[in-house]
Amino acid sequence: MSQGFSNSVNNRLLASLPWEEYERLQPYLEPIALDFKQELYLPNVPIEFVYFPLRGVCSLLSLTSNSELIEVATIGNESMVGLPVFLGAKQIPGLAICQIPGSALRMRAEDLRTQVTAGTALDEVLRRYTQALFNFISQSALCNRVHSIEQRCCRWLLLTRDRVENDEFPLTHEFLSQMLGVRRAGVSEVAIRLQNAGFISYRYGKVTILDREGLEATSCECYAIIKAEFDRLIGDNHMN
Repeated sequence: MSQGFSNSVNNRLLASLPWEEYERLQPYLEPIALDFKQELYLPNVPIEFVYFPLRGVCSLLSLTSNSELIEVATIGNESMVGLPVFLGAKQIPGLAICQIPGSALRMRAEDLRTQVTAGTALDEVLRRYTQALFNFISQSALCNRVHSIEQRCCRWLLLTRDRVENDEFPLTHEFLSQMLGVRRAGVSEVAIRLQNAGFISYRYGKVTILDREGLEATSCECYAIIKAEFDRLIGDNHMN
């Protein structure tokens, strides 16, 4: 794949494409705002659009028989919401929502199907992203099984900070507990410890990261592994 135009668009998948490939796709890309808890696709409902986030964070969720939502992955400006469309699916049992407000470029699912053909740069980068997302979900499953709530919380905060490219972002204990699949009380205890350690501050539904190095030292190795795999498979990153 030829060199991309990384400074021209704030989405790593699109930025990795050659300029002529991006120009070909531009007529199909619509800029939109992403609102908090906006539903991007729903369980067993045909996926109408795919989204290339520019700012903000989206969550891929699975639904339990008790109607509980469990996060299986987060998606920011390094990737795309709607990968099942690329893989040939029209609907899946999971759902995707906007977790932290921002913006995105939206494309109709039918347009993605017609524009992604074998041998194109977009086909190649989406194949690489498929592997990166698979690695992310696999690593997260391991993390949820063997690491503490505190380590998992630090991983989540670091990944989210990378996606929004800002040390401050909206977050409630209730929402974080839902994303981690743990009790709210457990998340609140961890947040207090992280605040007392001087790693974060939390006020009025917003978290501010004060000591990134401290969070990285407290997090498990999963954060570094996930970040390195996206860097390796997607290319030059915005996750600084």
